[in-house]
Amino acid sequence: MTPAEKLQAMEALWMSLSRDEESVPSPAWHEGVLKEREQKLQSGQEEFIDWEQAKRQLRDRRS
Repeated sequence: MTPAEKLQAMEALWMSLSRDEESVPSPAWHEGVLKEREQKLQSGQEEFIDWEQAKRQLRDRRS
């Protein structure tokens, strides 16, 4: 498959899966991770950044 065909296949799979979220259960460990992150936010250990800033930080790591 070409890269374009692979992307089309991935998009089709994602669309199919996302139509019925209940059919794809969240792994058990997700709840623990979410609770931990919420606690860090509430205690001030973590903070949100906007998407553009996050992309810049990720790009800077590759440099």
